[in-house]
Amino acid sequence: MIVVEDTVGPNGPHPVLAVTGLAREARLAAGPGVATVGAGGDPERLRDVLKGRAGPGCRAVMSIGIAGGLDPDLAPGDVVVATGVSAGGMRHSAHDRVVAALARRLADAPARVVLADVVGVEAAVLSPHAKARLRAETGAASVDMESHVAAAFAEAHGLPFCAVRVVCDPADRALPAAIAKALKPDGEPDILAVLAALARRQATLGGLVRLARDSSAAFASLGRCRALLGVGLGVPDLGELLRDVA
Repeated sequence: MIVVEDTVGPNGPHPVLAVTGLAREARLAAGPGVATVGAGGDPERLRDVLKGRAGPGCRAVMSIGIAGGLDPDLAPGDVVVATGVSAGGMRHSAHDRVVAALARRLADAPARVVLADVVGVEAAVLSPHAKARLRAETGAASVDMESHVAAAFAEAHGLPFCAVRVVCDPADRALPAAIAKALKPDGEPDILAVLAALARRQATLGGLVRLARDSSAAFASLGRCRALLGVGLGVPDLGELLRDVA
């Protein structure tokens, strides 16, 4: 089941589309002027969901949620406002005026906020070695499985794209494959899959405790960012963007 919630706020009938992987991310992103869509950490399913929309039905597209850290200076809870997203040798730029507006909104965030590229992948990047290689290849600060899909959708419909991603597992932290895949199609955690991974020794209790601590820091930071972004996730409407140009 896919999470989709449409709400209309004071910015008009067309909301900002928040693209997420986890159900918890979608719940945090939801609010006035926001429509949320998620596909449980499956980029191909996300593409199908976006293709299935009757029309774009939005005025901008934001990828929002937690991410893996690639920049070794970033810690759990640090925030990346994307300047662009790369994937498969291609790069999609984020809308520069939207990036600037988001950076202003998040200036009071207690966490570190950086403006940098992110990279989108089709499968979770699990090891510190793989993260380091991806960092060297792309220069990206973080990695997730939705931003490149969201950016391609925005480009196909001529819409502004942006992304706000909060680091969960830092660059030097490994993720057990079984845990990274322990998601239901609706983006909720699959507790039975986690317990099975522990029973088969595909994950350790210590590793789970560490991941839980990192996740707690990341989601707490994401919640604070969401409060600062406000209506429509802080994305200026088209009229504001055109006035900026004038």
